[in-house]
Amino acid sequence: MTQTIVIAEMSNNAVHSSTAELVAAAKTFGGEPTVVVPCVDANQAAGAANMGAGSIIAAKSGAFTHYDAKGWASALDAVVPQGTLITGASPQSKDLAARLAARRGLSVVQDAVAIDGNNITSPVYSGKAMQTVSITGPAVISVRSNVFAPASGGAGEPTIVDTTGDVATSVQEFMARASERLDVAEANIVISGGRGMGSPENFVHLEAIADTIGAAVGASRAAVDTWEAIPHAMQVGQTGKTVNPNLYIAVGISGAIQHLAGMRSSKYIVAINKDADAPIFQHADYGIVATWEEALPVLHDSLKSMMG
Repeated sequence: MTQTIVIAEMSNNAVHSSTAELVAAAKTFGGEPTVVVPCVDANQAAGAANMGAGSIIAAKSGAFTHYDAKGWASALDAVVPQGTLITGASPQSKDLAARLAARRGLSVVQDAVAIDGNNITSPVYSGKAMQTVSITGPAVISVRSNVFAPASGGAGEPTIVDTTGDVATSVQEFMARASERLDVAEANIVISGGRGMGSPENFVHLEAIADTIGAAVGASRAAVDTWEAIPHAMQVGQTGKTVNPNLYIAVGISGAIQHLAGMRSSKYIVAINKDADAPIFQHADYGIVATWEEALPVLHDSLKSMMG
């Protein structure tokens, strides 16, 4: 079965308890589901921490202040991983389910009351009969409340993906969070670039940031293999160097398994990538969906102010 993703039910800007039931429904497909929390404040995603998810993504956007079908569908489609999506069966959530299914070209099953393998049962004719359909690939499924016993258990801290397009706010927020976590006596920081940097000449922007904060500059295998100007000595990954810094900043790096093997134990991971579906976001503590041209100047200016 494909990956399962739960869209958290929200009530008054908080994760509703019924989300734990959706996680339980998602687990019937096997594996550990990802919960995506639509929020205006990343701290709101903490409400999903004990609901049995394998991982949590805080999808932060001003679009989630009030429900607007088109706005929510667009913002979520940009950050929700590919796979089978599970939503609640409230009128709002069913509307959202239909819109996400349409955007992704997926089948949609509304008001599910039972899941048995790939077979989904839902009421028809105003509840006078039941129908069971079989899905053979990713789909969008809305699940009625009080059908599945709530799941429990903890996931790690949420990955934050900011969809507002406000890079300045994003940079300030993740640096504030990093400052809270990092011990200044352990100033080991690595900033690495991938093929998404466009050319080896653009690594000077990483070097400028590294000089400001006393960091080392690394690179992905893709960058090393693509450009002779990027030496193997800079490579972070399974066939390069394994690093374990307090702060690891990945810029234009997709997050291939080979690279993750060399840096996933970092205490705090920040990812900057223009592709919202890049695997690196599944492992980052904070993600910014932006090009390096948009993000790095703001990051550098913010760091200079902090270090000044």
